[in-house]
Amino acid sequence: MDQIDELEAADRLGMIIAHWAKRRGDSIAVCDPDGTEHSYAQVNTRANQLVRLLRGDGAIPGDSVALICKNRAEFVEVHAACLRSGMRLTPINWHLTAEEIDYIVSDCEAKYVIADASVAGVDAVGNDNERVRLKLAVGGAIKGYSSYSETLATLDGSDIEDPIPGNTMMYTSGTTGKPKGVWRPEKLPISRSSLVSRGYDSDTSVQMCAGPAYHAAPLFFDVQSAMAMGIPLIFMGKWDSETVLRTISERRVTHMHLVPIMFQRLLALPEALKNKCPVDHVKSIVHGAAPCSNQVKYAMIDWFGPILSEYYAGSEGGAGFTISSEEWLHKPGSVGKRPSRLGVKIVGEDGKELPNGQSGTVYMQLPPGGFTYFNDKAKTQKSRQADYFTMGDIGFFDEDDYLFLTGRSAETIISGGVNIYPQEIDNALANHTAVADSATVGVPHDEWGEEVKSVIQLESGYVACEQLVDEIIEFLKGVLPGFKVPRSVEFVTELPRSDAGKIQRGRVREQYWIGSDRQI
Repeated sequence: MDQIDELEAADRLGMIIAHWAKRRGDSIAVCDPDGTEHSYAQVNTRANQLVRLLRGDGAIPGDSVALICKNRAEFVEVHAACLRSGMRLTPINWHLTAEEIDYIVSDCEAKYVIADASVAGVDAVGNDNERVRLKLAVGGAIKGYSSYSETLATLDGSDIEDPIPGNTMMYTSGTTGKPKGVWRPEKLPISRSSLVSRGYDSDTSVQMCAGPAYHAAPLFFDVQSAMAMGIPLIFMGKWDSETVLRTISERRVTHMHLVPIMFQRLLALPEALKNKCPVDHVKSIVHGAAPCSNQVKYAMIDWFGPILSEYYAGSEGGAGFTISSEEWLHKPGSVGKRPSRLGVKIVGEDGKELPNGQSGTVYMQLPPGGFTYFNDKAKTQKSRQADYFTMGDIGFFDEDDYLFLTGRSAETIISGGVNIYPQEIDNALANHTAVADSATVGVPHDEWGEEVKSVIQLESGYVACEQLVDEIIEFLKGVLPGFKVPRSVEFVTELPRSDAGKIQRGRVREQYWIGSDRQI
């Protein structure tokens, strides 16, 4: 068996880190934001210890682990442990409120919760959940939790003899405001040949993870890619443009995944600083998750060179859309050519497929094994057309079969690469005594792409004024995480409705995009 076969066999069993621990155990696997370094041997040992702890508690393949953890080595350790023990890992957005985190812990049917002590409110997670058997605290003490490091310290860290492939289940919000797990029974494989084609080298490459690892894209493109290649993974904490650029330059980072708002913030740095931080060693920047303006992408290619690779997909999967810098410069604005691996079609309002040049809803063929929204058959079926699914995006194929996205369902706001679903905000607004009805939409923002705006119809007896705006925003700050709170509020006498009486969110949204050179 050659090295590539060995690696792919190890990846299938969830033992890829064990593979590298045997061959380069002293090499850096993970560097925490504070500079603490962890070797492949250390990360692998912790993963094996965690497997033994969970199995000793009675865990069986298919059981769920909820992970509420910032970018640090323990995130990688827990991920590795689940992949080799048959467990189902759900990384949770730690920016959410304690109530939202608790909901996901319950909904994913977690038996084990591992939480970062620096995340507010996690002490209450799972307290009323009879399914939760054990809670472990990372990075400090949490009331009701056992210490992760102390609990694992006495256990055997040698490789387990019977690895069982596990998987991850990411959560994506639904238009009802309740997050839903995207369950894909087949783990997305890491292809070493595709990594090599992006310039990876096991002896010289360095990966940076600048986004939160709980997101599907950083987890796949940063964490899993680094572990597959046996290279250092440099974790960044809270975004700081100067720190990121200096890290890229000083740590000789070769590969990274970024989102457009990160591009914009790096581009905005002083030219003097850019000149002091050479980036000619960077081989590949992957980006996606949010639309990127042509102007910003041209500027990034001019600075870093034609090393940007864009993808179009979601937590549910994708058909394989990617586009290199060279292709994109010939087709500015495209997200890639029609893939050959899985089918893609543009569907009109009548449900029929449209020819190239006509805009409609983008439907992609289900990935191998398909996916379901965990415990939600209705939502699963709503996204389907036979063996095709949609994420609600609108677009068209040009004469050369390149896909251009022109819009999307008005239900989704993408702000700084983060999906925000307005119905959740409208549900919260409904609890304010002054609000008769509301339509929350995304409006243009030069840096974030979109920002959240709530258009509100007031109950009789209330007068529109700045004081009421402040009161409503403060009210929402008490029930929603900060990134979901509207940045602006506008009062109207009446909201547009369909003949059936449903608010037409698309009509509310479109008025704010008139004159814009983009619609997403």
